[in-house]
Amino acid sequence: MKTNKILTAILILSITTTAFGQDINGQWNGLLNIPGSPLRLSINVKETPNGHSSTLDSPDQGAFGIPVDTTLFKNNILKLVVVKLGIEYNGEFSDGSFKGNFMQGPMTLPLELSRDKLEKSSVNRPQEPKKPYPYHTEDVTFKNTRANITLAGTLSMPSKEGKFPAVVLITGSGPQDRNEEIVGHKPFLIISDYLTRRGLAVLRFDDRGFGKSTGDFSKATSADFATDVSSAVTYLKTRKEINETKIGLIGHSEGGLIAPMVAAESKDVDFIVLLAGTGIAGNELLSLQGKLIEKASGVSEEKIKISGEIRDKMIVMTMASDNLEMLKDELRTYLDKELQNELSKSLIPQGMTKERFISLQVDFMATPWMVYFLRHDPATILEKVDCAVLAVNGGKDLQVPPKENLSAIEAALRKHGNEKITLIEFPNLNHLFQKCETGAPTEYGVIEQTFSPIALEEISSWILKQIR
Repeated sequence: MKTNKILTAILILSITTTAFGQDINGQWNGLLNIPGSPLRLSINVKETPNGHSSTLDSPDQGAFGIPVDTTLFKNNILKLVVVKLGIEYNGEFSDGSFKGNFMQGPMTLPLELSRDKLEKSSVNRPQEPKKPYPYHTEDVTFKNTRANITLAGTLSMPSKEGKFPAVVLITGSGPQDRNEEIVGHKPFLIISDYLTRRGLAVLRFDDRGFGKSTGDFSKATSADFATDVSSAVTYLKTRKEINETKIGLIGHSEGGLIAPMVAAESKDVDFIVLLAGTGIAGNELLSLQGKLIEKASGVSEEKIKISGEIRDKMIVMTMASDNLEMLKDELRTYLDKELQNELSKSLIPQGMTKERFISLQVDFMATPWMVYFLRHDPATILEKVDCAVLAVNGGKDLQVPPKENLSAIEAALRKHGNEKITLIEFPNLNHLFQKCETGAPTEYGVIEQTFSPIALEEISSWILKQIR
């Protein structure tokens, strides 16, 4: 569920600045060569009475002027750290630029920062619609009064006039923009375009605290995000162009967990579509997906076994904790002890210290979102859903495996008599509904296809049947 974190994490980079000698004021630019989706970054440094301050731009994600707080520049070494997100950059100044490595999780990528302007290498995404669109689009904002935040998004409609059925798109885990952009793909832009051309209005919006939406993403759980979606439905009901009796939800991944939460509490939701939505409890899912991804990535059975045992123990510890600071200490102590023997040490990626590896695991597990996710059983919510449901999965989805989750979704819905259920497993599609080879997340960025046309047609046909 967290594969896309690397793409959005850099947008809240914290930087402290202490400069010695070399003048680092001004803009520094670099290209982060994420496989399939190179990402331009700019650090803007200026001198203040208290040292230096900085802002971060990520132009390929449409984010500019992001406040940053820590940079350390000493002995020609620039060190940038984001503790909560496990990001670290170390670069040495030489010949007018910083040459070093950007690290997050097990990934290490070279990153050179220079004064030169950079052009992003083109990535072929043939499904992306090109303007002008044959329909009306409008940038909108709406309030979540419960959370006291403003959410920003795009509403697309077949024309400016009419009374249209509508859907709200709900993003997956990690901070996401309205297009749910990941490794150069914009699946929500593709889905929105496809459905609007077929007569539906579509509302997609930036997650709270990301893009142009306000709020604090880091402290939010799926239950909080559900209130954002409810606010989106409430907003659509205020629009004269929307048929308020025909409003549906389409949720991808975590969004497929959130959609039933909203539908179970609101009679305003006419139908829901779960794109790789979860049916089994979060603790079971995290354990299962870890093993499947490691196997598809060629990890040995011996390593998969020991990695699984450590992961499962951390899951148990996280679920049992009611104090995140104490949990962090407990996880560090546990991991420090476990990573003593040679086999356990082999889990640490080459070039990464044991201390950093432990910090990454701790920061990943000890968050409000993770505690909620691990404890949450989607079945308890699905049992309360009485509207029509379409649940679809890719046959090679390793993040939300189809067999376990589709069967659990069906069982939960039928438990209290909901028979308005359609389940589809698409062969050879991955978690993003791309035609793939293995389903491993490492393939996402190198596949040209953003969303299977076959899946798009099935989804749109089902929705059109509901609104008729």
